[in-house]
Amino acid sequence: MKAVFDTKPNSGYDDEITRRYHFPRRSNYMAAAEAAVGDWIVYREPQRNNGRRAYIAVARVLGIEPDTARPDHAYAIIGEYLPFDGPVPFAGPAGYWEAPLRVIEDPSRVGQGLQGKAMRPLADADFAAIVQAGLTETLAPENALRLGLGVGEFADPFDYSATPGIDQVRRIEQMLVNRKIRDANFRRQVCEAYDDRCAVTGLRIINGGGRSEVQAAHIWGVGDGGPDVVQNGLALSGTIHWLFDRHLISLTNDYRLLVSHNKVPAELRSLFEKQMDRIHLPRDESLRPHPTYIEWHRNRYMAA
Repeated sequence: MKAVFDTKPNSGYDDEITRRYHFPRRSNYMAAAEAAVGDWIVYREPQRNNGRRAYIAVARVLGIEPDTARPDHAYAIIGEYLPFDGPVPFAGPAGYWEAPLRVIEDPSRVGQGLQGKAMRPLADADFAAIVQAGLTETLAPENALRLGLGVGEFADPFDYSATPGIDQVRRIEQMLVNRKIRDANFRRQVCEAYDDRCAVTGLRIINGGGRSEVQAAHIWGVGDGGPDVVQNGLALSGTIHWLFDRHLISLTNDYRLLVSHNKVPAELRSLFEKQMDRIHLPRDESLRPHPTYIEWHRNRYMAA
């Protein structure tokens, strides 16, 4: 069964929401976690602790593991995390997205209705509606070229005016594991964060179709378990991306380049004359590469 998992900044829980969700072993929380194993969840930030009171991402629950340090807590193991194009407000145009909240007549009592329900079941149709709203820009047919999706990917576009039926739910689930869709979402967020500039060369080239020439590179490779999040990405030109994926260049913790000069082809070394300068980074510091992902890549650079 699908579910909503609430997540708060500075919650005190040992969360790393792209990989694990920490929760107390209360009966209703454990029941929600167990029911969601193998199925999809939506993450929501409540307003408390400066949260955005919005749904922010979708992911799949792979299993449950005990917290050996705190026996009264456990972890939901998370995979296939995918952030939304932007926060989806708690209430949509037609009211609250979650069916149990829509039947509460007094809006001032909605918060009371959620007390003790930070992990709660989510109806399939409500799940599909939230995901559609969260990925509106990625799924927009007019963005297909810019995001690297082929013509015809959206020959049968979503009907946003209708309540999602079972076919729509299945289509959403298939979309969430489609590598092209996930790459398009990742590319959009990374390229926007870096203003379509290569993080190494600083060059910004937009072709005649409005598509940026930079590529979105994963720092911690997806094939090795890395997530599709901006903090695990760099905007890189094709050649720089090739070198980065082969661990011939990497980064220090303060975002300076490491270059394996004895392995990088001589004709490309001029690209790294300013390697001790910091790379071009997003203005929003929260979107910059995370140290965990940099360390993963640098370890492979050192072993290459």
